[in-house]
Amino acid sequence: MNNPSDTSAWKALLAHSKEFKQHDFRLSELFQGSNNRFDSFSLRHENLLLDYSRNYLNDETKRLLVDLANQRQLPEAIAAMFTGAAINNSEQRAALHVALREPVESSEHSEVIDTLARMEKFVGRVQAGSWTGFSGNRITDIVNIGIGGSALGPALVTDALSGFATGHVKLHFVSNIDPSHITTTLLDLQPESTLFIIASKSFSTLETQQNAVAARRWFLGKDEDKKPTRNHFLAITENSAAATNFGINPENIFPLWDWIGGRYSLWSAIGLPIALAIGMDNFRQLLAGAHAMDRHFKSASLESNMPVMMALITVWYRGFFDCHSSAVVPYSQGLKLLPAYLQQLYMESLGKSVDVSGAAVSIGTGEVLWGGVGSDGQHSYFQLLHQGSDFIPVDFIAFATANLADAEAQHRALLAKCFSQSLALMAGETDPESPHKNIAGNKPSNTLLLNALTPYNLGSLIALFEHKVYVQSVIWNINAFDQWGVELGKRLSRVVFDAFENAGEPSGLDDSTTSLIKQVREWNC
Repeated sequence: MNNPSDTSAWKALLAHSKEFKQHDFRLSELFQGSNNRFDSFSLRHENLLLDYSRNYLNDETKRLLVDLANQRQLPEAIAAMFTGAAINNSEQRAALHVALREPVESSEHSEVIDTLARMEKFVGRVQAGSWTGFSGNRITDIVNIGIGGSALGPALVTDALSGFATGHVKLHFVSNIDPSHITTTLLDLQPESTLFIIASKSFSTLETQQNAVAARRWFLGKDEDKKPTRNHFLAITENSAAATNFGINPENIFPLWDWIGGRYSLWSAIGLPIALAIGMDNFRQLLAGAHAMDRHFKSASLESNMPVMMALITVWYRGFFDCHSSAVVPYSQGLKLLPAYLQQLYMESLGKSVDVSGAAVSIGTGEVLWGGVGSDGQHSYFQLLHQGSDFIPVDFIAFATANLADAEAQHRALLAKCFSQSLALMAGETDPESPHKNIAGNKPSNTLLLNALTPYNLGSLIALFEHKVYVQSVIWNINAFDQWGVELGKRLSRVVFDAFENAGEPSGLDDSTTSLIKQVREWNC
């Protein structure tokens, strides 16, 4: 049965959802009718607590959602991912990012073990100062050139774990093809102490190619014959031939494999900037935390499985409450890049309108994910969450302990902001005298609380969201591991770029694109 809406569980959920759509339904009343709602609707895994009690759920909802998961053969799909089945059916590939974080002693992937060993050796040399630039100076600055999965994950983790930085090097990330990005990044750097990492699975992405060329031009300057690039340029790619043609020494090329998607690649050599920033021991802790979540996802029962329950709640809202977007709000300045990272993970994976058989889907699938760091959001977009007309669930993320010494009181104020917002969204407030002050409440949310922001816990958190996305794709019968819309954009950007580079009349393009190119040329005469 390919269409999830044809299952008996889906039909039962459709009927059951009417219970929560009655005019007098109040989310807060679910707590009044139970003395242990929190215990019944929360999950713990190691240092992570998921409170999903503030949702449109009761015991019957949970039972029906688990029924849906079983009818969609979710346990079998989870097993298929871990055994290396070709779950990326459109490209006939496995999606084995979980293999990247298996302990070395139990890993069956020698190429992963070898790459980690190479990374460790390289990181050690950079930190010790024995990997030197052309002038003999140690490397002080590392510029990662990549985009999408080759940038978002490493940038997120490096920023989030800045408190664990070794201090040996300073990391910079260049992703935008806008020349001002790389120009401003390089402004205060010195060629003799700068190392560039060109991160691109295909080594053909236009943004990365253009920035790599700009980096090489900056590095060489006017003395092209006097500056050997060997110790200043590395590549992380599946296309080693293209990297070699660019001029990167083969010994400086770290591998990627076709069974690792870009948005799942921070655990691979793509994570080299992370290891350079926080050290290899902490990078291994990041992997260990992710592996712990992998074990939980693989072995826990569906109703006790954190990624599964989070995914089923999203399926519930998307399919039965016309939910088109959700917000992620980390109450941690260190996670300010998390919403952007999750946007790619969610919307590239779940933005599909055909199922795995190629048939058009008949239900809503991917949603728009957005958000921003708390508590800044309370003074901007939270107004829409409280009094807007759309149904927008929220995922709150917080840490129980401060990541700075002598900041406990201020951190408690931060937590008070977080917990009070989820309460306000649920409870609302009425003012009969002033209707414009009425806040309806009844807005659902999850709260993810971790004991501290550490490499291990961050690994678990990111893996949690990865697995949540996979579960949703299984329920909806779509492929979470391809991105043909992105590929179309890449191909067309090449066509339009060639039209800019050719002096003649643009051909083969629509009138709008042709006219825009002509206008650019006119203003640049």
